[in-house]
Amino acid sequence: MTILIRQAHIIDPLSTFHKSTQDVFIENGRISKIGSLPDQQADKVIEANNLHLSPGWVDVFAHFCDPGFEFKETLETGIAAAAAGGFTEVLLLPNTNPIVTGKSQVEYMVQKAKNEVVSVHPLGAVTKQTEGKELAEMYDMKAAGAVAFTDGLHPVQSAGLLLKALQYVKAFEGTIIQIPDDKTIGTYGLMNEGIISTRLGLPGKPILAEEIQVARDIKLARYAESKLHFTGITSPKSIDYINRAKQSGAAISCSVTPAHLYFTDEDLQTYDTNLKLYPPVRTANERDALRQAVLNGGIDCITTHHEPHEYDSKVCEFEYAKPGMIGLETCYGVMGAVFADALSTERWVELVCSNPRKLMQLSQPVIKEGEPANVTIFDPMATYVFTEDAIRSKSKNSAFVGKELKGKVIGIINNNQLKLN
Repeated sequence: MTILIRQAHIIDPLSTFHKSTQDVFIENGRISKIGSLPDQQADKVIEANNLHLSPGWVDVFAHFCDPGFEFKETLETGIAAAAAGGFTEVLLLPNTNPIVTGKSQVEYMVQKAKNEVVSVHPLGAVTKQTEGKELAEMYDMKAAGAVAFTDGLHPVQSAGLLLKALQYVKAFEGTIIQIPDDKTIGTYGLMNEGIISTRLGLPGKPILAEEIQVARDIKLARYAESKLHFTGITSPKSIDYINRAKQSGAAISCSVTPAHLYFTDEDLQTYDTNLKLYPPVRTANERDALRQAVLNGGIDCITTHHEPHEYDSKVCEFEYAKPGMIGLETCYGVMGAVFADALSTERWVELVCSNPRKLMQLSQPVIKEGEPANVTIFDPMATYVFTEDAIRSKSKNSAFVGKELKGKVIGIINNNQLKLN
């Protein structure tokens, strides 16, 4: 198959064509020619106003629920959602049934998604059954294809066990990913603890639960001289701790979700169960501090925390609703709506391409002749209203339905396949 992308504004700091507008000709999955190609013929020609091209985007924390919870999402529908969101590679949570706690579960996911347009990278569990009691066989999972390790939606609570895990993965330069949350604080919290939770009569989850865990885990990672990534950061104090740790030379990194940059606890006054998230959305002041950290470099990556839930898990009383919402398809548009022109396209590519690949030790594609085509095609200026009909995920639990978003994904190319929206 041959593909011609006409007049693409290339965003790739590693490419000699960075920030230039070129025609890009792709042949049999490889970039064949870059330059002015007015007479070039191709099986598929892609043209659009304001068309941008970057190396493929990566999400380091998404849940495809397969195997075991296919009524929420399958590998196929998750891949369709990722492609629609512009992601060519996704790291998948181990919270399936069975849990990804050994090499056979890793191999299942790798083999099932081997020939898809979106490359799937399994995350192995840190502890057996993500119970936080005994270390899982991380070395075997690494050899089978797991790229990093996390207990996902059940972050490791035991300091001693997390320390052992950090020491264990150091042998093969592995990374542990944690949602920072001390579950003994605000155990039954349904939303951010504050004025709004009191007014709504809902038990709150204090931001302290995150800050204590961040401080503790940084000390453990520094002691082990190992790599740790915090995902779903919501506290400005957490970012301060992480920045100080980076300055001291510790291998600490962090990510934030678009939902936590967009919504605040005031948005929960309608009891919208789609906004029951883990971790919870915080106050406007805390949200604004997160936005500033994205712009000034305090945040390393943007992650979607894509967590699909079927109808019955969300259309119920707030207390009984499952936390989480889908996020792959809206990620780019939400970031455009939040930041408008304040977030440069170069910084966006750093947040979803360069940094996650570097942190998770994934290969870095380059827009260069002779290189494999692993690219995302997008328009930063397009505005649209996100509708439920547009959702490719099997589940529809998004609080962004009906919102005006800015920035549209045109398509992706990966594994010698083209997927257009």
